[in-house]
Amino acid sequence: MNELAADGVPVAVTCRVLNIARQPYYRWRARPVTATELERAQRANALFDAHRDDPEFGYRFLADEARDAGWSMADRTAWRICSSMGWWSAFGKKRGRTGKKAGPPVHDDLVRRDFTATAPNRLWLADITEHRTAEGKLYLCAVKDVCSNRIVGYSIDFRMKSRLAVTALTNALARRGEVAGCVVHTDRGSQFRSRKFVRALTHHGLAGSMGRVGAAGDNAAMESFFALLQNNVLNRRSWPTREELRIAIVTWIERTYHRRRRQAALGRLTPIEYEAIMTTPASRAA
Repeated sequence: MNELAADGVPVAVTCRVLNIARQPYYRWRARPVTATELERAQRANALFDAHRDDPEFGYRFLADEARDAGWSMADRTAWRICSSMGWWSAFGKKRGRTGKKAGPPVHDDLVRRDFTATAPNRLWLADITEHRTAEGKLYLCAVKDVCSNRIVGYSIDFRMKSRLAVTALTNALARRGEVAGCVVHTDRGSQFRSRKFVRALTHHGLAGSMGRVGAAGDNAAMESFFALLQNNVLNRRSWPTREELRIAIVTWIERTYHRRRRQAALGRLTPIEYEAIMTTPASRAA
């Protein structure tokens, strides 16, 4: 309205066209938004974006995300804004007798516990596990190709956020190349329901799939890999640092699980050997 008024259009005419009253405009002219109010609104927007991506985050983690986005603020300031807007961590809320309410699925269940694939890059499973160290928890997100049981991508971090899942998927895509049409099956964790993860699936032409709430069998093939990891690495000893555990996980996946551990479901072959046999005839035919 200011710009139109500067161009000679009367305020009364603009208000009549927009069907709004003139008094609020003149009140705003008398007391425009201050720089402090504008900065608070921008900080609130940054906190809200982080809260929408990761509802489990408390105000301190949200403040970290806002600072990463360029909006510096103290933790107390973040708490004050989050408190006034009612943005609380999903883990911090008081739960009813039925426990935490699961988030809505963003994909249908396209797998229905049929964990089979006739060729690589037809069906991937993804999930997240965690383990405690003396420095705090470490989180692993892994993506598994059902055809060969190979872990085609994974990501390890000390914070369980949407970026953990997106990085694992990105690493899988970098290793596999063009995989449009592949089904990526997950649980209903917020990391897999986040805008970033869904956007990554759509961008690369992947089909998302989600199991039911509280039904471990809906992703049982991925849980079996995590059980092996638990027995062979995580629970073998205590871990003083996250870095030691990270190195142990990577070493076991790349050296032992992929190249040395033979699987009955693969005809007593390792995932690497099985994929080599599966892809050789296709290469010769091409």
